[in-house]
Amino acid sequence: MKSRSIIVGLAGLNGAAGVALAALAAHRVNDPSLSIAAHMLVLHAAASVAVAAHLRRVHHGPAPFAKVWIVSAALLLAGSALFAADIAMRAIGGARLFPMAAPTGGSAMILGWLTLAAAGVLSLRGGEK
Repeated sequence: MKSRSIIVGLAGLNGAAGVALAALAAHRVNDPSLSIAAHMLVLHAAASVAVAAHLRRVHHGPAPFAKVWIVSAALLLAGSALFAADIAMRAIGGARLFPMAAPTGGSAMILGWLTLAAAGVLSLRGGEK
């Protein structure tokens, strides 16, 4: 399933960006919000890799709810990237990415976690292992 590889690839980019932002926060930019952005990137990257690993371990063939799992990872990755990008732009450049970017990213992360919860429930009801 190519979707798993895409999730892992994007998670790697988000994780690397998170580590870079953490280093920037520790050594160059004195703004605590930059550390929060870094943590959001790394945390959601790891969660997305876990979703991809779950799909690989459990689903050997077309899974009835695979798309729900994939959507949850996509929301976690996109939401954390959008949130962190806006926070980093504010901390480093003093400007927003665009109006409501951070809240939109935060909302996408919340929706990603809720979608992940729904994927788990649907999988239990659908008899997935």
